[in-house]
Amino acid sequence: MSGWAPSGSLAASVEITSISVQRGDVIQIGGQPCRVADLVQLPAGAKRLFFESGEVLTMHPQSRLTAIRMMRKW
Repeated sequence: MSGWAPSGSLAASVEITSISVQRGDVIQIGGQPCRVADLVQLPAGAKRLFFESGEVLTMHPQSRLTAIRMMRKW
């Protein structure tokens, strides 16, 4: 994932599922941080995640991953 670096924004490590995953979440895959660029809902509660780096991951409803989520300031 080129060009991404943590900034001064607040970030939290969160457990995500196919229900709670969001665009912008950063998931470590194969030792590399990958930011979710897009999501597609699949049958039976699964989601296909498309990352900025081009990788694709299918999360099944039972999948649980740890992600870094940037906290938004309101």
